[in-house]
Amino acid sequence: MKATERTPPARSATPPVPGRRPLRLGPVSTVLRPRPLLALFGGILALLVVFSCDLALGDYPITPLGVLRTLLGGGDTGENLVVFELRLPRALTGLLVGAALGLAGAITQAVVRNPLASPDLLGITAGAGAAATAVIVAGGALGGVSGLVAALGVPVVALFGGVGTGLLVALLAYRNGVDSFRLVLVGIGMNTLMVNATLWLLTAGEVQDAGRAMVWLTGSLNARGWENVVPVGLALAVLVPLALVGAHVLGALQFDDDTMRELGIRVTAARAAMLLGATVLASLATSAAGPIAFVALSVPQIALRLAATSRPPLVISMVLGATLVVGSDLIARTMFGSLELPVGVVTAALGAPYLIYLLVRRYREVRT
Repeated sequence: MKATERTPPARSATPPVPGRRPLRLGPVSTVLRPRPLLALFGGILALLVVFSCDLALGDYPITPLGVLRTLLGGGDTGENLVVFELRLPRALTGLLVGAALGLAGAITQAVVRNPLASPDLLGITAGAGAAATAVIVAGGALGGVSGLVAALGVPVVALFGGVGTGLLVALLAYRNGVDSFRLVLVGIGMNTLMVNATLWLLTAGEVQDAGRAMVWLTGSLNARGWENVVPVGLALAVLVPLALVGAHVLGALQFDDDTMRELGIRVTAARAAMLLGATVLASLATSAAGPIAFVALSVPQIALRLAATSRPPLVISMVLGATLVVGSDLIARTMFGSLELPVGVVTAALGAPYLIYLLVRRYREVRT
């Protein structure tokens, strides 16, 4: 009797996760997700469009080909002056500031796990504004703004004011660890304190000094030159790679503290390091262009919805933040004729409705 041979059952292949495609290159393997890539490329394309328009449009309009020719060294004297001395430093400052704010907001919201958490609401930008206002007002009271500003520098003081406020918020919120809910509450209180301190300084100072401080506090890219581009650019060149290297920690921070400890992550140190990086980024951006409102708050949530990820994506948030600030500056320069608005006014007009939407949504989630 001939025995029948049985073929072993075929192994069922693991079904692919929808929206993800595995990619292997030798020993390196990763997962490609089309939607985040589309969101990234779309953001880069939008940034290129608004950046080109920002260089071309204004009181002295230049065609896109003229801008390209000037950037390649073929422009005449007038085009070189307008592009390289007036518009390019301003546009690059807006790009770098927007990228820094977008990245800072994405890190903060991922660590705190709250869409309402941002350097704006945690008091970091308000602390930078209060420090800068104190320098301007004190300089006027001591007999000359220019001397004190030259000695201390408004951007430097704003940087230290923002970082110091962020560290103070973290210390006040620390109770055997940093709880996200407590951090948000302390940050909102600190933000209110710094805003009131700024208002008091404005009322106590001279009218001319208060006017200078108000221009800075609104958030403006007017008269920004290469001296503003270089510090922010160098800082981002150092901080952005560090933030991207630590991006895997942000993924683990989405779990509870016990799970993170089981994964071998020191929870307090990881949160402190990421929040410190976000604080420095937001303070640098504020020192370069003043407090530009709602960028760090709204951009990460927009990137989150475009990319359909579990937490705000860092690189997409950077690109969208740069696009929002450069586009807002373009609107502020060109949409109101001879009247040029500070860029912070435009971002506030765009971001305030989004903040109301977030508050209403969170209230409905709590009630349900």
